Amino acid sequence: MRSLVTRGVSASDERFPVVPEERLAAGGWTRTDETVETVFQLPGTSVEGATLLYGDEQAREAAEEYGGLDQRWRFFFATKLTFTPPLSPGIGPAMILPSVRSEANRTFKSELRDRGFESISRGRRERVRTNSGDRVRLTQYRAELPMRDGSVTLPIAGWVGVWHGDGFRIGAGAYPERPIAEILGIDDPPEPLTKPGAEYRDELLDLIRAIE
Repeated sequence: MRSLVTRGVSASDERFPVVPEERLAAGGWTRTDETVETVFQLPGTSVEGATLLYGDEQAREAAEEYGGLDQRWRFFFATKLTFTPPLSPGIGPAMILPSVRSEANRTFKSELRDRGFESISRGRRERVRTNSGDRVRLTQYRAELPMRDGSVTLPIAGWVGVWHGDGFRIGAGAYPERPIAEILGIDDPPEPLTKPGAEYRDELLDLIRAIE
């Protein structure tokens, strides 16, 4: 079950996570969607996810202008979960964290498939802490996207993390593993198309850690 939320989430809408809006805007990110949906069911409980989705529109526009290809090269999303009815006092977050993590990973793989990515594989895991001190276990994914009738392939890496602090949060995103200009063979490209995969990775993980 999926329902779209009216554009323009207000700061008082507590269903949604808090993300670093100024940092996103400075980095060329644009909010592309706001959704509230039932993401999965637990015994006797419906789990609703309120999600903010962002795309790197700066890189998208530059790639279209210089490379003639309109593609969302990077995305980032943050989700806050709500349980209806609330979990009973005898069920602690640690008891259901594995189920939430499993569903989050399944949903992320589906997101990649829906975007046309192929050869999706799970990579390594890492542990980090959010800016508020909560522990997050991140899972890496790799995938490929055929472009230009299969003559160009976009290799991407993605990360998805789940944690419980002030409620459950999910943070995830994906990015090119090579500079976009290199993938498209662009000479003298603008700065948004020259970033290496490591820089994209660091930015994504910083954004995930900043989710509240």
